[in-house]
Amino acid sequence: MQQIFRKYFLLVVLVSFSIATSCSQILKPVKWKFSSETNDKGETFLILKATIDEGWHLYSQKNYGDEGPILSSFTFEKSSNYETLGAVKEGKNLVKEMDKQWGFEIEFYEKTATFKQTIKSKTDKPYTVKGSLEFMVCNESQCLPPETVEYEIKVEPAVSAAVEPKPDTATPKFLTPVKWDWTVSKPENNICEISFKAAIEDGWHLYGLNSGSSDILPIEIVLSPSADYELVDSLIEGTPVVRQEPVMDNAMLAFFEKEATFKQKIKIKTEKAFSIKGRIEFQSCNDKQCVNGPGVDVEIKMNEGAPIQVTDEAEVTDDSSFWRIFIFGFLGGLAALLTPCVFPMIPFTVSFFTKRSKTRAAGIRNAITYGIAIIIIYVALGLGVTLAFGPDALNALSTNVWFNLGFFALLVVFATSFLGAFEIVLPSSFINKVDAKSERGGLMGIFFMAFTLSLVSFSCTGPIIGTLLVDAAVNGGIKGPFWGMLGFSTALALPFGLFAAFPGWLNSLPKSGGWLNSVKVVLGFLELALALKFASNADLVVQAGIITREVFLVLWIVIFGLMGIYLMGWIKFAHDSDMKHLSVTRLFFAIITFSFTVYMIPGLWGAPLKLIAGFPPPDFYAESPNGVGYKGGMITVGESKPGDHKKEHCPNDLPCFHDYDEALAYAKKVNKPLMIDFTGWACVNCRRMESQVWIDPTVDQRLRNEVVLVSLYVDDKTELPESEKRVEQLGGEDWKIKTIGKKWSYLQASKYGSNSQPQYFILDHNENKLTPPAGYDADVAKYVKWLDDGIAAFKKGKK
Repeated sequence: MQQIFRKYFLLVVLVSFSIATSCSQILKPVKWKFSSETNDKGETFLILKATIDEGWHLYSQKNYGDEGPILSSFTFEKSSNYETLGAVKEGKNLVKEMDKQWGFEIEFYEKTATFKQTIKSKTDKPYTVKGSLEFMVCNESQCLPPETVEYEIKVEPAVSAAVEPKPDTATPKFLTPVKWDWTVSKPENNICEISFKAAIEDGWHLYGLNSGSSDILPIEIVLSPSADYELVDSLIEGTPVVRQEPVMDNAMLAFFEKEATFKQKIKIKTEKAFSIKGRIEFQSCNDKQCVNGPGVDVEIKMNEGAPIQVTDEAEVTDDSSFWRIFIFGFLGGLAALLTPCVFPMIPFTVSFFTKRSKTRAAGIRNAITYGIAIIIIYVALGLGVTLAFGPDALNALSTNVWFNLGFFALLVVFATSFLGAFEIVLPSSFINKVDAKSERGGLMGIFFMAFTLSLVSFSCTGPIIGTLLVDAAVNGGIKGPFWGMLGFSTALALPFGLFAAFPGWLNSLPKSGGWLNSVKVVLGFLELALALKFASNADLVVQAGIITREVFLVLWIVIFGLMGIYLMGWIKFAHDSDMKHLSVTRLFFAIITFSFTVYMIPGLWGAPLKLIAGFPPPDFYAESPNGVGYKGGMITVGESKPGDHKKEHCPNDLPCFHDYDEALAYAKKVNKPLMIDFTGWACVNCRRMESQVWIDPTVDQRLRNEVVLVSLYVDDKTELPESEKRVEQLGGEDWKIKTIGKKWSYLQASKYGSNSQPQYFILDHNENKLTPPAGYDADVAKYVKWLDDGIAAFKKGKK
């Protein structure tokens, strides 16, 4: 916008100066003559000739961007009498020198200029070509405003050459150097790929998505919208050849020879038979002439004979995230075992089953049944959370401000309970009723015994379960609570089966005592630290600037420092017993805690802190330039962009954009591929990638120098201007695009068929993907290879 303003400001100044110095004199330094001619080959040319006054310059068709003069341009009214072939050609008498008005080297004409447009007549009768041209002229002291001239050119075609002779059938003969065919791949997860294959006659060229010239029509394969399917990603083409094109004044152009393949993915949304309809429009040339089309109608029959089984749409989450949630839940279950509410129940319950059962085998069987009942109860709880909230609500948890603040408050309550301020208990009447049913025999009695354990131990397990469900819902989507509770209940149920099978192991269990309360207190500190992450998420989403990186780290340093002091026995809480000596176990845990506390301190001055990557706010979300830990979080977008003073938040001080269109325009300007980073303020894995992978010198060099980076935050709550707010349809739902985050979220979902972050794409200047997308993967070597593949594909396409 700034460059466009500068350009037109300069035009206004120059034109105003022209008016002031001309003293109302009407200047007409250029006179035009229009004619047509037909050679002995039957080729017809429209000739537009300019006579230029001494000292004046007429500018060519070359586009100098936003900072140069208005280029000469030509339009021809469409008519059934003729068609244009190729672009307007210029004369060879161009002058190239430094232009004082514009301050850089420019090509222009002096005295005379001739422009020619080749046309193909479709009739043997005389006709008139109508059109207009726009041009701009300057001399050493002034410029005139752009002028538009309309013209009419009479054409008398040579019947023998200009018009193809008609066969006896009176059917017109059209050149068809390109033949089309198409096939559809076998669907996989409702996705199939249509391949459009072109067979090109020898000597002819087919132009693809990007020929390298704005005068050539790019190929268009347009499929009609339908409720039966939707497009996935953009049209992809093969690799064209790049060399001089004789019919285009030997310009370096990209095109296909002999054959070409274009691919389009679609997502099928119905099991009934349907048709995909569309049209292919294209341009092809040989060494002497060009042909626009004729276009080809497309119709593809789908689901006939072997209907596609359309599966339910669900959020696709990396399997590794489910394993992480399962392991996190399993560790939570092990922690719950060591609390005062659960640990004493292990020997009591196992002894009950072994004494009650007539045989050892029956005791083991009953204990295992008891463990399975525990798993069923907690997994049912996880599924209940999913059903209560629904997938849409769970997907929104990580970016919703009020959900994050609610989780923060909930975890603070859990932490306070663990620290001994109060206990979270269920109504005793309800517990007594369930316990009474456990007296029944058989499987139902065992099930109610497991249910009783769940209720009685709720004061200790409740905070852990709540924390697990929050994390699982936020990071695992619709399946997260199931996997989290499966891990938790498996760990909780495991001892009952093992000790029932090997009752001698019970003698090796440590005795209950004050150490169990210490476990609760340590869990309280951990809950408090985790609660800050959700408060930080809310702060990042609204960009309040309250919990900056320094504030977050200071609070964690204090929390873990106090935890280390507690483990050393230097402070006590309400339910702690007297500690006569420090055990070796507590000492080791205290050493680990103090070491972790000291490790975080350099983070206040900019250390990356890879061990906790993703938990603190990013390094650029810091205090003012005079604050602790400042690393230049507000940076300029690239020194190579003169005149642009826009500031951006960018990870690791990388030059980046936050607007897709601006980034694409800049990528074209500097001739680099565009890399999209779909990210989020509350995205933990995004921060991990930035602090563990992007910070690597090899990756940093490529992101800084080889690509144009645009980071699009899908949870940015900044309101869009009223003119940009809109409602879009996607997947049968209304998308109300009111915020910047929703704008980028819709772009990712509609254009790339995904809604997970982080996700990375490398695109060429036609917005085609150069490589498959990448997601969270801490393997630096793999990420470097992905970057190199995309950069190499971009350079190959430019040759």
